[in-house]
Amino acid sequence: MQESFLHFIWRTRRFSHQHLFTTTLQPVEILDPGVYNTNAGPDFFNARIRMGDAVWVGNVEMHVRASEWMAHGHQHDPAYSSVILHVVWLEDRPVFLENQIALPCLELRGRVDMVLLQRYKNLETNKLWIPCAAQINQAPLVIRLNCLDRMLIERLEEKTELVAQVLEANNQNWDEAFYQLLAGGFGLRINTQAFESVARSLPALILARHRDQLFQLEALLFGQSGFLSGNFSDAYPIALQREYQHLALKYQLSPLSVQVWKFARLRPAGFPTLRLAQFAALWSRSERLFSQALEIEDLKSLGYLFSADVSEYWKTHYRFEKKSRRLPRRPGRAFLETLALNVIVPMMYYYGKIKYQSVYQNRALHLLDCLLPEKNQIQSAWDRLGMSAQNAGESQALLQLKTRYCDARRCLQCTIGCFILEGKSTGF
Repeated sequence: MQESFLHFIWRTRRFSHQHLFTTTLQPVEILDPGVYNTNAGPDFFNARIRMGDAVWVGNVEMHVRASEWMAHGHQHDPAYSSVILHVVWLEDRPVFLENQIALPCLELRGRVDMVLLQRYKNLETNKLWIPCAAQINQAPLVIRLNCLDRMLIERLEEKTELVAQVLEANNQNWDEAFYQLLAGGFGLRINTQAFESVARSLPALILARHRDQLFQLEALLFGQSGFLSGNFSDAYPIALQREYQHLALKYQLSPLSVQVWKFARLRPAGFPTLRLAQFAALWSRSERLFSQALEIEDLKSLGYLFSADVSEYWKTHYRFEKKSRRLPRRPGRAFLETLALNVIVPMMYYYGKIKYQSVYQNRALHLLDCLLPEKNQIQSAWDRLGMSAQNAGESQALLQLKTRYCDARRCLQCTIGCFILEGKSTGF
C-alpha cells in the first residue's frame, strides 16, 4: 500500500466514522480534514479535529506504518511540531513528540470498505500499459477532458522551467533568451547542444548589427560553428571563411570544434548546415524576433515569420561543396510545428505568466490547438485505447499523463483514477 491511498481516503472521507477513537481510546470527530499539501511538510494543513471535549486546529501527518514517523526523521523537524493527529494504516509503535508527549494516533485499518480496497490493489498491481486501461473509457468525456486540461497546464509549467533558467542566465534579457532557445530548437535534439553552444558564444546583439547582410550572418554562424575551419574549392565558402576571420577578430570570437555536429541518420533537409543557413535567413529579415513571435496566433502567422528564403548557395547545397538538385528554401511545416511546440509556446506562456498578461498564455494554448498532434509510440498506444489526440495540446497532455502519472502509478492524484476508484466505473 502507498501513502497516497491514505491521502485519498482521508480527503474524500472514504472510511467509517462510526465509533471513531484514537489508539488510546480517545473519541475523535473529523470536523475538517484540512488542506492537502503536495509540498514538503505535513500532509494536511489547518485540520479541525475534536478529540475528547476539545477542538484542535493544526496539521495532520499520514503514514502507512506509525514507525515511519521516526524513519523519516519527523521527530527532529520543527515543521512537524504543529501536527495534532497522526493518521496511519497500522500503528506498529507509538510516536512521541520532542516533549515526550504521545502524539494522538488514528488507525484506519479495518475502517475502509473492502471493495474500495480491492479496486485500489487492482490499480496498483496490474501489469497493463496504464493501470486503468480496462476502465478508462468508462469515465465520462467531461472527466477525461478535465484531466487532460490539467495535464496540459502541468506540461507547460514543466517546459517553462527551462525558459526560466535560460532567462536567469541572461539577466532577464528576453530577446537573448529567446535567441538561445530558438537556436536549440533548430538542433532538433540530435544537434540541440551544438546549436545552443553557438548561440551562447555569439550574442544576438552581434547578429543584430549585421541583420541587413545575410552573407555576414552566414559568415558569423558558420564560422562560429566550426564549419569554416577546413580547406575549400568553392568560391562561396572561401569568401565566408575570409569574412569570418575579419569578424572573429573584430568581436574576439573563438569557434566551436566542428566535431560537435552530428549528421548520422539525418536526411539532407535536416542537416545542421542547412539549418544554420535557415537560421541565418530568419535573422536577416526579422527585427526584434521575440516581439514578433509573441504575436503568432495560428499556423499562418507562424509560417509568415519563418518565410525567409536561404541564400542562393544553400538552395543547391546541403553541405559545403556537396551539391544537390532539390532542397527546401525554408523550414517545412513539420519542423515549424516542432519549433512552436518546444520553443515558441513555452516562451509565450511563460512571458504571459511573468508579466501578468493572460492574453499571451491564452494565445499559447490556442496555438497548441492549431498544431497537429504528435506521432510517437506513446500516442499510438493511446489511440488503441480510444484516447486519440485531436491537436498538439491534447497529445502533450496525454504524454504528461502517461509519463508523470500512469508510469509512476499516481492513480490517486489523477481525476480519471479517482473516478474509477470511487466505484463509478464497473470494470473490476
